[in-house]
Amino acid sequence: MADLASLRVPFSGCWRCRYLLQPTGKRRSKAVKRKLQDAGEEPSSKRLTPAPVPDIKPKPGKGATTESSQQKTKKKRNSGKEKEENPKGRSSVKTSSLFKNNPDIPDIERPNVKQLQEEVFSSDSFADLDLHPHLVSTINNVLGMARMTSVQKMTIPALLLGKDTMVRSQTGSGKTLAYGIPVVQSLQGVTPKIQRSDGPYALVLVPTRELALQSFSTIQKLLKPFTWIVPGVLMGGEKRKSEKARLRKGINILISTPGRLLDHIKSTKNIHFRLVRWLVVDEADRILDLGFEKDITAILNALNSQCQERQNVLLSATLNQGVTRLADISLHDPVSVTVADDSPCNEKDAVKPEAATEEPRSFAMPGQLHQHAVVVPSKLKLVTLAAFILGKWKCKRKPKMIVFFASCELVEFHFTLFGRVLIPQTSKEDPALFLRLHGNMKQEERTEVFEQFTQADAGVLLCTYNAPVSAADYIHRVGRTARLGAQGSSLLVLIPSEAEYIQTLAGHKISVSEMKMEDVLSGLLMEDFLKIKRVENKKAESSGPQAMRERATVLQTKFEDYVHASPDTALWAKKALQSYIRSYATYPKSMKHIFHVRSLHLGHVAKSFGLRDAPHNLSQQLTGSLKKQGKVKQKRSDRQKKPGAKQRFSDLLRSEFASGLSPKAKKKLKNSGNSEEST
Repeated sequence: MADLASLRVPFSGCWRCRYLLQPTGKRRSKAVKRKLQDAGEEPSSKRLTPAPVPDIKPKPGKGATTESSQQKTKKKRNSGKEKEENPKGRSSVKTSSLFKNNPDIPDIERPNVKQLQEEVFSSDSFADLDLHPHLVSTINNVLGMARMTSVQKMTIPALLLGKDTMVRSQTGSGKTLAYGIPVVQSLQGVTPKIQRSDGPYALVLVPTRELALQSFSTIQKLLKPFTWIVPGVLMGGEKRKSEKARLRKGINILISTPGRLLDHIKSTKNIHFRLVRWLVVDEADRILDLGFEKDITAILNALNSQCQERQNVLLSATLNQGVTRLADISLHDPVSVTVADDSPCNEKDAVKPEAATEEPRSFAMPGQLHQHAVVVPSKLKLVTLAAFILGKWKCKRKPKMIVFFASCELVEFHFTLFGRVLIPQTSKEDPALFLRLHGNMKQEERTEVFEQFTQADAGVLLCTYNAPVSAADYIHRVGRTARLGAQGSSLLVLIPSEAEYIQTLAGHKISVSEMKMEDVLSGLLMEDFLKIKRVENKKAESSGPQAMRERATVLQTKFEDYVHASPDTALWAKKALQSYIRSYATYPKSMKHIFHVRSLHLGHVAKSFGLRDAPHNLSQQLTGSLKKQGKVKQKRSDRQKKPGAKQRFSDLLRSEFASGLSPKAKKKLKNSGNSEEST
């Protein structure tokens, strides 16, 4: 429910009586009006004076009067003035000020914590290891790597000794090669030579389709000198028939997502694991977070029933209770490899058998990763994100950016909105590249987008600028940058009620520096398309903070104009808003003191979706629209519903401009004249 303190209308019974006794036309015109910006602010060029209530001309006859020529001349002048201010002659609904009635932004002090860091590269080269010369040559020439990373230096010798190993290291530290090199070294030496028809000798499980493609590409490069070993990939979205055909021909190193592999175990007769020598579970924490624990258990049971002796490897960026349980059932007398500053420096101490422990309070972060956070009011969230992207695109060296969202609907909304509003304003010679990636896309399209973004020199991939559910989620997201020693930056966008999340990260020894909202919005001053077109002999163009506020308002107005251009785009924005609210309600109980639906001002949140007001009865509107399209079946009339559920959701989505009265209460008051409050 919206915070009543932020509503602009006093809740007195007398006021409501006066309001309800007014003529309908007058009430309607008042409902459309919005307060203009502060006296110090200039209204945007899109904001026009409200259209006057049309004069009703009396019929000729008794009491009828005619206009004087002076009045007619005055009207003509006024109409000419209106045309001059609004050259296109179209009406525009005023929007509320972006910079008024916002909650105070708390002062953020950077926590004084020392981050755990890993030395990414070691001084040892791959030539120092007991590897096949052709494999070393491929690593040096094809992959372009001469020195091992720290995790590779610690992991590869342990795996070459044939031990089960659990590896914990930061994202982007080279864990794929840490297990890929020993697997290839082991299989190339098998005598007699491996035949394709033998089936799988190594099984690699990964959480996502994109990681499956990435791992397959890396293994394929390592196998260039050993053409008789055939890698393959199974993942959701591909045709089962073609995958079954590849399995019949034979795959020696099988890379798969858990769900797809389990599907083939149940339905494909010619898949077997009799010769499997390696089981690798990559990003084990993410696999468990995505709900694949039962699938992994079923796969392990299928493996154990066909092959007893194999080498098992578990790799993870974080270590939690789920990973511990998985290690207990899959690893036998494991060697634990942990790479961080607080771990022993020499290899003998760092690689030692030990039981898996509970989730650590601290996480290792890349030293070359610059982490930032910006706290912005909900109303300014959309404009701030757009300003950040536009500002980075103005740099000489254009960046690659990944923006995470909470749901597929949010990705689609921002992808289309930015594509229609921002791309036309970038350079025609070098327009901004926006791509999207989410689970509702077809696999062919996902693969195409993944490859396009990988090969592009610059681009923006929309995949949440919502806060991650946990510190472990944060680690995986920021770990998409600053990989293998490269420089990288991250920006966490929070609203004032979420500012405490920075202290939560500090509890895990993650240090985040504050970036001021004004610094991000100042990038809009370089955008000519946001300049206000002023009439001649008017006030000169403002500068500094005032100009920044004006341009932010113009950009917000452009977003709102696009959203409200048709009923379809408005409905599409409402769906995205509903998806955001639902995702916000999914934060775990431990984070509810920071992320709670009740702390959201729904009128302000609606503005971050280009909506001028938070829609009333949002769930009913969306369901009704889908029913018209024949996409939703009519619910049974006798089905019982939770008492008051609709009313609670309706109250939750009340606009900042609402009167505070529900539609039913208004109707009741209008009919009976009763002024009793309904809230």
